[in-house]
Amino acid sequence: MASRRQKKTQKPSAARRLYRVLVLLSALVVGLWLGLKLLSRRPTVAEEPVRPNVVTAQGSGDAPQAQGPERKKDTWTFLLCAEDQVSRHTDTIMVATYDTVNQTAGLVSLPRDTLVDREDRKYHKLNGAYPVGGVEELQAAVSEILGIPIDHYVCIDTEIFVALVDEVGGVDFDVPVHMSYDAPDQDLHIHYEPGLQHLTGQQALEVVRCRKNSDGKGEYPHNIYDAYPDADIGRTRTQQAMVKTILKKLLSKPQKLGSYLELYSQYVKTDLSLSNLLWFVSPALGFDLEDLTTATLPGDGTVKYKGTSYCYQLDIEGSLEIINACLNPYTTPVTEDMVRMVQGK
Repeated sequence: MASRRQKKTQKPSAARRLYRVLVLLSALVVGLWLGLKLLSRRPTVAEEPVRPNVVTAQGSGDAPQAQGPERKKDTWTFLLCAEDQVSRHTDTIMVATYDTVNQTAGLVSLPRDTLVDREDRKYHKLNGAYPVGGVEELQAAVSEILGIPIDHYVCIDTEIFVALVDEVGGVDFDVPVHMSYDAPDQDLHIHYEPGLQHLTGQQALEVVRCRKNSDGKGEYPHNIYDAYPDADIGRTRTQQAMVKTILKKLLSKPQKLGSYLELYSQYVKTDLSLSNLLWFVSPALGFDLEDLTTATLPGDGTVKYKGTSYCYQLDIEGSLEIINACLNPYTTPVTEDMVRMVQGK
C-alpha cells in the first residue's frame, strides 16, 4: 500500500539564499576590481616649470630644470578651467591638488585678471592666455605663477553645469548676494535674492556667472556695479561652493555613473585618458569631500601694468601661504624664488 505521505519540495532557507546572493555579489565585486586594475593606467606627472627667479649652476632659470624638489608620493595637480560663453576667454580658472596617499585635496581659484607677463605673448591678464595659445598656454602660465608643475588639465564647456545639475534633479544652494543683471545684447537675465533655494541647471549656471548687477542708477550699460563687495573674488568663492555642492549631489547618486560619463565625453576636454580616470576611482572611493579645502589667491585688482588697467596683482606672501597649504605637490615648501608673481606699477 502506497504511503499517503507526500514528499515536500525542499526550498532553500533564507540563510542559504542570502549566502548565494553574497557569493554572487562578491564575484561581481572581484571581477570589477580586477577589470579596473587591468584597464587603469597610472597618470603621468609634468616636467618642472620654468623658474625665471632661480639661479642654477648652469646660469639663470631660462629653461626647465632637470631636477626639482622631491614630489609627494601619488600626488597630482590639475588645471580646471571653463570658457566664458561670450568672450571665449577662461572665465573660471582653478587649480586642484589631490594627494591620494593622505586623502587630502585643495582647490584654489586664480582671479581671471591675475597679472602676468610672459615675454611676447601680448596679454597681461591670465584669462587672456587661452585665446592666445589655448589650454597649453594657460597651463604654462599658471604653472609659472604658482611655481609648481601642472600635471593635467580639465577644460569644460559651461553647459555641463546645466546638464549635470538637471541630471540629478537640481541642487539646493545658498545664494550669497543680491543678483540682478540684464544684458539685452546677450539675452542674459539673472535675478536672485540671497538665501537657500533649489536651483535647476540653468539657474546654477546663472548664479556662478553673475559678477555684476545692472539695477543701479541710469540706463544700461551705465547702471552696472559689482554684485559682490570684493568684486570678482566674491564670485570665485561662489563658484567653489557651487562645485562642492554639485559634487556632493553627484556622489549621492552613483547609479547615474553612466550618464555622468556620457556628459563628460560631450562637454569636457582633457589630457587625462579613460584609463587615467579609472586609476583615480579606487582612491576616490575613500575620499571625503569635507577634506577638500578651498581658497582664492589674495591680491589687489586695481593695478595698472604696461597700459592694461585693473590687473589683479597677487600678494606674494599671502599667495605662498595658500599654495603651500592647499596645492604644494612637493615634500618641501614652495618659496618666493620659485614663483613668478609680477608686480605692477
